[in-house]
Amino acid sequence: MDFKEYQEKSRVTAKYPDVGDTFTYPVMGLVGEAGEIADKLKKHMRDGGIFKPSELNDDQKQELAKELGDVLWYIAQLSSEFSLSLSDVAQMNIDKLYSRMDRGKLGGSGDNR
Repeated sequence: MDFKEYQEKSRVTAKYPDVGDTFTYPVMGLVGEAGEIADKLKKHMRDGGIFKPSELNDDQKQELAKELGDVLWYIAQLSSEFSLSLSDVAQMNIDKLYSRMDRGKLGGSGDNR
């Protein structure tokens, strides 16, 4: 599945207040889901001594994949709310990163490196 198809299919499932003219709900959802990923990994560290992706078992990876999918859903909804193509957002990000890499600016800080 490509980003365009995902964005279109996921949009059908967008059921929240003011769909089509809000960013509040999807931003809160994105932050919440990212927090769930952090919390799961924190517990793997605390309870299992797991500090590397290679130390996770298949079930643990699948649980993280579900949370990553939720993050993707909220990113797709935010893109739709701003009338942005998720494919374009992804391409712009890759273009930016490769430009930084080509200029030796992957490290450091600031948006306009």
